Amino acid sequence: MRIKDFVRTHITAVLIAALSVGGLTTVLAERAVSAFQHPPLSVRVAAPGLAPGGFADLVAKDLPAVVSISTTRVVKTSDQFQSMDPFFRRFFGDDSPGSRMPRSQKERAGGSGVIVTPDGYILTNNHVVDHSSQILVTLSDKRELKAKVIGSDARTDIAVLKVDATNLPTLAFADSSKVRVGDYAIAMGNPFNIGQTVTFGIVSATGRGNLGIEDYEDFIQTDAAINPGNSGGALVNSNGDLIGVNTAIISPGGGGNNGVGFAIPANLARRVMDDLVSKGKVSRGYMGVTLQTLNPSLASALGVKDVHGALVSDVSEDSPASHAGLTSGDVIVGFNGQAVSDSNQLKNMVGSAQPGEVAHLKVLRGGAEKTLDVTLSEMPAKLTSSRTIPEAEDAPHFGLELGALNRDAVRQLDLPKDTQGVVIMGVEPGSPAAEAGLQRGDVIQQIDRKPITAPDQAANALRGSSGKPVLLSILRDGTTLFVALQLTS
Repeated sequence: MRIKDFVRTHITAVLIAALSVGGLTTVLAERAVSAFQHPPLSVRVAAPGLAPGGFADLVAKDLPAVVSISTTRVVKTSDQFQSMDPFFRRFFGDDSPGSRMPRSQKERAGGSGVIVTPDGYILTNNHVVDHSSQILVTLSDKRELKAKVIGSDARTDIAVLKVDATNLPTLAFADSSKVRVGDYAIAMGNPFNIGQTVTFGIVSATGRGNLGIEDYEDFIQTDAAINPGNSGGALVNSNGDLIGVNTAIISPGGGGNNGVGFAIPANLARRVMDDLVSKGKVSRGYMGVTLQTLNPSLASALGVKDVHGALVSDVSEDSPASHAGLTSGDVIVGFNGQAVSDSNQLKNMVGSAQPGEVAHLKVLRGGAEKTLDVTLSEMPAKLTSSRTIPEAEDAPHFGLELGALNRDAVRQLDLPKDTQGVVIMGVEPGSPAAEAGLQRGDVIQQIDRKPITAPDQAANALRGSSGKPVLLSILRDGTTLFVALQLTS
């Protein structure tokens, strides 16, 4: 069974992401962030024994910083007989033209979040708020506050919200690199929307990856009960400090807790949050390689004695890796002085590095050890994009998901190297984009006869249409076509 099929069958996200009213992809980021300050990093060591009387004092201190999140989205549905006169329905039947009319319908979902600054910055999962048109945060004192998305990162499933409030209770960040298997783990959140709930267990594993849940996986695994609605909630240690953000469970039956839950480590969540708040995006290092994890058969065939390391199966043309001399068949066993155990670990190491940083690699090639220096570049958009979350329910509905047209996209779509534009990554069924005939893989080259080279530029051009038909020039299978896109509100 392929890993994606396994994950689709066996991995149940704690909360299903809400689909977007505006499928067009941009990042909503607040640029005025000079006042943003998060609590200092906690370096306390978890207590070795169970606290006398349990963790009631810890919970009383921490729980006010864990919030419930309620989201609203608008979806298109088909409503039978909405406009068809009963006289005509009698003769033409249920499936006659016009018998099913599209209709907007609100859907609501819920999740959890963690307050990390007194002035209202909240950490949660991207899938909790993704594609939502309205977000409400309920505090422990029952106050309901509207929240806006400062930024989101689908690759790690982290989102940062902001509410207009002061003097809020917060959780301190622990150093999640110090977390050990067997440490106490306490999960806090709002499972099944029944209200604030606390569960207790231990850390079952660290560094869990290759699960196919997110692009970047370095999960803390715990047996503390995590259920639907816990997504975005807190996983804390026995000192009450945040060690992770709850995100997913394994549930073979598609239901709730089976004692295998996952949390995004606090160090990773903190780094992503800092980037989103300060820059509006997450900056990641990029080498330009395709990696595989070694197994005994591959190691034997390559003449490698140890099964640790990341196998380079492909090197992108004109990439940092190619300039540094990496070749297919190399096994990377060291990165900046740290041993590399597998491809997932190396991917996280590279992604955590900053563009422009020089990475020192230890490489096995033909049984011999080599050292190579790679100057990392910026991670390209590469057929992914951030989401737009409208601030009002009457925001224009596009039904498009766009990505940057970089070298990899050009190669995958078999386009000329000098092709300019943005690639359509997804089209929402029943949306104006679908009705106009736009398809996944189309390249938008012009909007209203003006050249388009970036997703943000396309987003601004479409937003400025004010509901009027927009003329798109698209490239499909080597042919240029014009499409009129009528936006709705």
